[in-house]
Amino acid sequence: MKITQLIGSRLIKTAVAIFITAWVCELVGWPPVFAVITAIVTLEPTVSESIKKGFIRFPASAIGSAYAVLFIALFGNSPITYTLAAFFTIATCVTFRLHAGLLVATLTAVAMVEVIHNNFLISFFIRLGTTTIGLIVSTAVNMFILPPDYTKDIVTHIRRLNKQTGKNIEKLFQLILNENEVRDADIVTPLHTASTKVGRLIQFQEDESKYHPLVGHEKHIFQHAQQQMITIRMIHYHMDNLLHTSLENVSWSQDERSVILQSVEELAEGMKSKKYFDQEKHKKQLKQLTNMFWEDSEEITKSKEQHPTHFPPKLIILYELLSIFELVTRFYQNESEIEKSV
Repeated sequence: MKITQLIGSRLIKTAVAIFITAWVCELVGWPPVFAVITAIVTLEPTVSESIKKGFIRFPASAIGSAYAVLFIALFGNSPITYTLAAFFTIATCVTFRLHAGLLVATLTAVAMVEVIHNNFLISFFIRLGTTTIGLIVSTAVNMFILPPDYTKDIVTHIRRLNKQTGKNIEKLFQLILNENEVRDADIVTPLHTASTKVGRLIQFQEDESKYHPLVGHEKHIFQHAQQQMITIRMIHYHMDNLLHTSLENVSWSQDERSVILQSVEELAEGMKSKKYFDQEKHKKQLKQLTNMFWEDSEEITKSKEQHPTHFPPKLIILYELLSIFELVTRFYQNESEIEKSV
């Protein structure tokens, strides 16, 4: 097992950033503590975030340093100095929307109270210098040492989400066909939460690609993983539609119920693991469900029965299921492309 897998690349980069920052500060004769604090806080998941937030953290740290110097000059090393330095630092950062720099600015303001005794102006500029060292070193370490690559994590999380989606589709249709109340929190809410997490990883990788562009197989994998994520979100959209479909006046024949349940169970098994996904069987079930949809559509049209939504719930349910089947086909087309590139 690689050391990066054992303890994590971000932990290694944090240690390297701390060492280099402290070493540089020792070379120039400045106290390293504030620079190290800045370096730790500035090490973001992506280089893009480190740079973006660095431009916020520098002025925020300057504000914290300025308040610390001001209140030390007025009240000396006393409880009121700590209180006022922290209070005004937070208030000013919030006013100017420097939220990303709030933590490092407040820590700087409070920590400075203990170490400044004279030469207030020089101390202020030294704090700006140490903050600059911390920002530059941590950003450089993030860029050049073990640059972030989220592609494998994205693929792993998408496969896990696809598996969970399959389980929840099966659960959803068992409830629908048994005409039980379906609760959003049990079915779709956990999927949306997991989807948001994967979306964040994809955003991280897109941001990172500005500085470390993906090439070759990795680029190919990432592009198809993005398409898979779009597909899964569309599946969740159709599941949402099913959750909000009225189940009143919906009657299924025993044959219809059996066909739908069998199709959904096999669909769920295929989503849980690709080795259980049979493309030919999937196509046959899709055709069978499509025929059922058109037969029911013809019967409902002849009956001229009125429905509150002007579209019979039975047809809505079948339509959403057909849409999910089509999307699962698309998902595994992209999965095949990913496997070719691995």
